[in-house]
Amino acid sequence: MNLKFLKSLSSLALAILFIFLVSCKETKENKSEIVQQENAEISQDSLFFKLSLAQWSLNKPIFSDELDPMDFAERANDLGFEGLEYVTQFYAQRINEAEDPEEEMQVVLDGLKAKSEEYGMENLLLMIDGEGDLASTDAVARNQAVEDHKKWVDAANYLGCHSIRVNLFGAEVPEDWKNSAADALKKLSEYAKGKNVNILVENHGYLSSNIDLLVEVMEMVDMENCGTLPDFGNFCLKREGGERWEAACIEEYPKYEGVEKMMPYAKAVSAKSYTFDEEGQEEIIDYKKMLKIVKDAGYTGYIGVEFEGNEVSPKEGILATKNLLVKAGKQL
Repeated sequence: MNLKFLKSLSSLALAILFIFLVSCKETKENKSEIVQQENAEISQDSLFFKLSLAQWSLNKPIFSDELDPMDFAERANDLGFEGLEYVTQFYAQRINEAEDPEEEMQVVLDGLKAKSEEYGMENLLLMIDGEGDLASTDAVARNQAVEDHKKWVDAANYLGCHSIRVNLFGAEVPEDWKNSAADALKKLSEYAKGKNVNILVENHGYLSSNIDLLVEVMEMVDMENCGTLPDFGNFCLKREGGERWEAACIEEYPKYEGVEKMMPYAKAVSAKSYTFDEEGQEEIIDYKKMLKIVKDAGYTGYIGVEFEGNEVSPKEGILATKNLLVKAGKQL
């Protein structure tokens, strides 16, 4: 065997080894994403619910300008969802800063509607933020908040959404909060009734997450198009320093009890997720237990994926949540 042949053979072996090592490295790095993509393909047949995507799950790429919020329908379709839950704050600044806000609102709505139709997506609801405190004890401020929400009722009607989600921030005394919240919800629901739109309250912190109080408000309003949007998370009643967000929660309403009490009034459901273990289970929320509560209530509508974790990318978190919902749903 001559020296030239041995050198050629050695070079070939090194080349093969290099390719093998690179392949292994890429496989390891992409393993998580590949698994998530495969999981996303799990059949959704026979589930008692459909799957929608809450736009808040994509807040990080939207805030960092990696994703245009106008492309929400395309991204949700790529991830295997059927329904869309919009977050209005992703569009509000553009609209409010325009020379003609009403005209800009229509441009935005036309764009969102065209995208949803292009990708065959169903527009479900608008999550409203930053339009005033509907539970304010100040009647002038409360009524102004009602008026400021009306444009989004009109927007929901135009897009074909069945609901808007509102927050009940404002009063801090429970009795004052109930009376103020019921007053605002009744006025807004009366307006939305003529637009074929529901007004939904999410457990979104503080008194709105005290579900006993929220149920009392629902009974006080007593209108068919006023209901709830149970969120699997968001049951914090009090945070350190009295902060509304970010700070550590120091008091929480029992989450499973809370969802069960909200379900009789529910017209949408939000599957909040944060972090997952090695088996793909949510580490804070028992999804099978939550879904049993939802199913036992007779709910058969959309369940929206709302990922808020930090340990994996938004895409991985969204797909992990979706996969968990499918798996848990099939076990019921």
